[in-house]
Amino acid sequence: MIQRIRKFKKGRSRQTILFSVFLILLFFLAIGFLIISNWRINQRRSGLTSQVRNLQEEIQVLEKKNQELKAGISQTSSQSYLEEVARESLGLKKPGEEVVVVLPPPEEEKEVKEEEEKGILERFLEKLKFW
Repeated sequence: MIQRIRKFKKGRSRQTILFSVFLILLFFLAIGFLIISNWRINQRRSGLTSQVRNLQEEIQVLEKKNQELKAGISQTSSQSYLEEVARESLGLKKPGEEVVVVLPPPEEEKEVKEEEEKGILERFLEKLKFW
């Protein structure tokens, strides 16, 4: 009978040791999982934080541009702006004023001047398509 009790205790002690090892292993796996999850969450948080900063900077730039556009809209309704646009775009003038328009030189004269400035060798190579 004593032998049976010893065998039962040995079997029982092995079961408790295995169960304890299993619990410890499970505990370390849970801790490892929590650490990895926390690390991933922190990485995602830092990425989102930098994205928020970038978006806030973009909002500031867009708000500034919006204010400039609003100022431009209010300026277009003024008499001086309308007068300036009429003078520049439409070529209108006030009574008693003269409009002077400066035209660019014709294209042919530019080409002739460029040909005259080139040397004989350059013109020869150009005709041969080397230059």
